[in-house]
Amino acid sequence: MSRKDRVFVALFSGINVGGNRIVKMAELRSFFEDLGFTDVATYVQSGNVVFRAKKGDAGSLKSEIEAAFERKWGFHSRIMVRDAGWFECLVADNPYPEVAGEPTKLHAYALERQPTAEETARLAEKCTGPERFEIKGDVLYLHAPGGLGKSVFANLIPRTLKVPGTARNWRSVLALLEMAGKAGG
Repeated sequence: MSRKDRVFVALFSGINVGGNRIVKMAELRSFFEDLGFTDVATYVQSGNVVFRAKKGDAGSLKSEIEAAFERKWGFHSRIMVRDAGWFECLVADNPYPEVAGEPTKLHAYALERQPTAEETARLAEKCTGPERFEIKGDVLYLHAPGGLGKSVFANLIPRTLKVPGTARNWRSVLALLEMAGKAGG
């Protein structure tokens, strides 16, 4: 491994959900290897890939992977690419450490960009149930006491905030951070 190699995580949105847009993880690993990435590993079926890249940053890798993915599978999947350091900060900055032990009730959304104050205020107006959220940079943290599947507010986030993103529960966040750490070692 050269010092220039960096560890990244790709978070796919909208694959293997409800039996639609099926992408097998073994095929996804091979796809990443065919693109020249190394130490490729996947986590669960929703499309989480940890990999090492010799060149590029998160933005250029996102564009490269999205375009190649669409050519191969014939449909678009929004992909968020973040480096291992981003995941370290995400975990360290968790505003709800008291619920980190309940990983299905705490979620992190990787957002395409930091929402504006107006976008955040619009979302805050919709948060009237038991949920609470906080946005730090390009991460939205959501504590959903009843779980994401039962949260009315969680369903409102994409169309109210209007900033593309993809959510992962805290268990997945921690697993991806651990995998990125192993790939970096």
